[in-house]
Amino acid sequence: MKSKSNIDISLLLLRLVTGALFLPHGIAKIMRGFGGVKAMLANKGLPEILWVGTFLGEVIAPVCLILGLFSRISGLLIAGVMVFAVILTEGSNAFTTGGSGGFIGELNFLYFTNGILFFIMGAGKYSLSIKSNKFLLQ
Repeated sequence: MKSKSNIDISLLLLRLVTGALFLPHGIAKIMRGFGGVKAMLANKGLPEILWVGTFLGEVIAPVCLILGLFSRISGLLIAGVMVFAVILTEGSNAFTTGGSGGFIGELNFLYFTNGILFFIMGAGKYSLSIKSNKFLLQ
């Protein structure tokens, strides 16, 4: 049986890597603006205000993951952004194989799964979360 310490170290590593790899996507959108996201939403008949979810999910959530704050909520935000990313960019093509043999949407699926994992597991012991409300803040 794995010790709780190993799980906490694993969650720390996964939080740091997921946050550090996801954050540049949000920074790029800040630098270029969210016009592209708004246009994709409009093209699918969705309200443009949903671009705010991109900012929350690609900027705020990764920073929170790195710090270990609101990791469960951040995980849900990241998972939600990945659902929208597949719908807006790949659609059903996300499940087809690309030139390397993997699914075209495999990175989206990986981030989605990580987001769900953080929602289920929380931040772990090595975080800045406030312990008074372990479920939401961890």
